[in-house]
Amino acid sequence: MEERLELLERVPLFSGVPRDVLARIAKIADESDVPAGRELTHEGRYEGYFFIVLSGSVRVERAGRVVNMLGPGDFLGSIALVDAGPRTASATTETPSRLLTVTNEQFAVLLDDSPALRSAILEAAEHNLRTIDDEPPA
Repeated sequence: MEERLELLERVPLFSGVPRDVLARIAKIADESDVPAGRELTHEGRYEGYFFIVLSGSVRVERAGRVVNMLGPGDFLGSIALVDAGPRTASATTETPSRLLTVTNEQFAVLLDDSPALRSAILEAAEHNLRTIDDEPPA
């Protein structure tokens, strides 16, 4: 548990989040090793997971075009976490990866309890939405 907490403390998204809230995330997160080529999210589907990449790399595609590559410390799922809408992109592990996964329902409880966490997630979702809006059409 302490190792997982230390990993979360190194994720830039959580830089302003109190340690006790990070400890709650560490407690509810599932840690898993995922092989290369595993689809984590599918654009347009309603899926309820937030992912943090601990190791490896994840390819993010929108409309079949690569829009980002994620590595250790990066995360995905912030937009769906905030709006409970469909995925805005598909994500697939590019290499064998180690991930922390939290369901949206579990995360929602933490968002209600922690203004700092809510603020961090909202800022991340807004940034991701702006990035999507800035993309040229396929």
